[in-house]
Amino acid sequence: MDRQGDDSWAAMMAAVRAFHDKHELRRHGGEELSYRVALMAEELGEISACVTKGRSKDSLAEELADLLILLMGTEIAADVDLKQAFWKKMEALMQRESRMIGGRIRVSDFNHVD
Repeated sequence: MDRQGDDSWAAMMAAVRAFHDKHELRRHGGEELSYRVALMAEELGEISACVTKGRSKDSLAEELADLLILLMGTEIAADVDLKQAFWKKMEALMQRESRMIGGRIRVSDFNHVD
């Protein structure tokens, strides 16, 4: 795939859209959201295996890329604006305080109740 030096979000999304179109994912169930969540869970397992089994950074990067591509494809499937959601969430995260819990730092919405 010729990137022509363009690593912008738009270029990356265009590449994921081209992949979806090439394999007709929408037509064949590949954009069904519960299916995509299952695929993301599978990728998280592969990321976990890379970390817990001491696999190479290249292997970890490949698994992270798989997850990123699935997330970007889910943006397409769900018709949401992930870039806009990212910046909105980052703004909220930057306003949060952190806490040490179990010897590790957490930055959560400790007041959030569903």
